[in-house]
Amino acid sequence: VQLVESGGGLVQPGGSLRLSCAASGFTFSNYYMRWYRQAPGKERELVAGISNAGGSKSYADSAKGRFTISRDNAKNTVYLQMNSLKPEDTGVYYCNVMRVSIRYWGQGTQVTVSS
Repeated sequence: VQLVESGGGLVQPGGSLRLSCAASGFTFSNYYMRWYRQAPGKERELVAGISNAGGSKSYADSAKGRFTISRDNAKNTVYLQMNSLKPEDTGVYYCNVMRVSIRYWGQGTQVTVSS
């Protein structure tokens, strides 16, 4: 299993970023996918999740109304569109899949929201 995140960067408050996570090594279309983030000095927290076909999505309260998770099963990729970014959204963002009771993580992509 390999998960490779990209799309992070430095953005001003109120700005937008689109994160991508390219997956390989498993049948992507069979699995629920999640995005997590970890702010400096804090525990990793769940941001959003999406069912295998994309019909069911869930969000942390902090992400509702601003973030949108989506996936393209033909490209084995899950996305996180982040709008109206706030300084408290700063952190390393990871995509995640749980397969055979094992959680797999990518290397993460840094998101910094600052003026």
